[in-house]
Amino acid sequence: MNRPIPVTKNDYIDVVFEDLTHDGAGVAKVEGYPLFVPNGLPGEKAKIKVIKTGKGYGFGRLIELYEKSPYRVDIASSERHKYGGTQLEHISYEGQLKYKENQVRQVLTRIGKLEDVIVHPILGMDHPWHYRNKAQVPVGEKDGKLIAGFFKPRSHEIVDTNESLIQLPEINEAVQIVKEIASELGISAYHEESHKGVLRHIMARFGQQTGELMVVIITRTADLPQKDKLVEEIVARLPKVKSIVHNVNSKRTNVILGEKTKVLWGNEVIYDYIGDVKFAISALSFYQVNPVQTKVLYEKALEYADLSGEEKVIDAYCGIGTISLFLAQKARKVFGVEVVPEAIEDAKRNAALNGIENAEFAAGEAEVVIPKWYKEGNAADVLVVDPPRKGCDEALLQTIIEMKPKKVVYVSCNPATLARDLRILEDGGYKTVEVQPVDMFPQTTHVECVSQIVLREN
Repeated sequence: MNRPIPVTKNDYIDVVFEDLTHDGAGVAKVEGYPLFVPNGLPGEKAKIKVIKTGKGYGFGRLIELYEKSPYRVDIASSERHKYGGTQLEHISYEGQLKYKENQVRQVLTRIGKLEDVIVHPILGMDHPWHYRNKAQVPVGEKDGKLIAGFFKPRSHEIVDTNESLIQLPEINEAVQIVKEIASELGISAYHEESHKGVLRHIMARFGQQTGELMVVIITRTADLPQKDKLVEEIVARLPKVKSIVHNVNSKRTNVILGEKTKVLWGNEVIYDYIGDVKFAISALSFYQVNPVQTKVLYEKALEYADLSGEEKVIDAYCGIGTISLFLAQKARKVFGVEVVPEAIEDAKRNAALNGIENAEFAAGEAEVVIPKWYKEGNAADVLVVDPPRKGCDEALLQTIIEMKPKKVVYVSCNPATLARDLRILEDGGYKTVEVQPVDMFPQTTHVECVSQIVLREN
């Protein structure tokens, strides 16, 4: 028998927040019924308004705080906090780290049923602001001028902003200057409703270690008005620019980049380093947006792999070879697999760039290629996985269980799917030894983990 919902829409009630959801909303309970309230923090007492109810949970809006959390900090812009991707900006960095570490511990216990796994204190940043090395900013028009910023949630209304507190200063500067130049030159913004206009997005990428900047102009039309003047002004006003690229996306779509890309000025790529490994980054390359913490994450993965120089390693979901090239420095041979063919071409180019000859890369789905390798007798001593948010495909997990590599290193961007997959590996004869959370994206709800998993001895 279903219990009646103890609150109704538009009720005003007093609550105490107990927890945070995975997207940073406060959780309060009324007679066991959870209410999710943005901007509420654990331990705070507040008045809320119920704005929506469903069978299992409801939503509320914060009306008044009676008691504040010691981790609450005042923020200057509620607009930016609501729409700019910094969902945890109102929590001190100490509080953010505590929340993320607790989230990892909770899902490992609740979803993975892993009671005895060592979860280390999360590795945070010394400077948890201005760390992102890439931005893709939508462009619109208001009062006859171009605007660029971020979309309000569940809408396509652009909020104009001059600065993101999580983008590198060079990225913020590049976006603003390109917007100003395009506006001065009378280049029109793309309009979704009419599918008219020119400029869709401004993209900027920056190599933190090399100081090299790339600007990508994304348009609906193959023709770029005032192209020569636009390039001339970008070069004059952005001294660090090494590459200006034009990408054409003529489709009615939410996908940002189109299929046609042309270099307008400078080089096809810029370069950056993660540790001692050099990477070539094109307009279309996948490259980690926080190289400082990526180095921390990959060094931990390398530590957990514990390579002696004799091992054969398979790197599933290898991308442009970032982890593979780290592993290749200590392994006998590394095989990387990735579903995106362009990423595999980047991986091969990056291996050559670093003079690494003991890494091979194949394009295809990890859950198809790795079982095929295994049937051909190509088994791994160590297997590294770094899947997307949905976690590992079940066919890949079953192949790991059959292949029986001595060690598995699991790099995860989603603690919930990590916990699910660890449970499958545990049931298949593996033991999760330890998990290291890493804060790759301060001020946001995301948390990465790297886990050391070993084959149980019979």
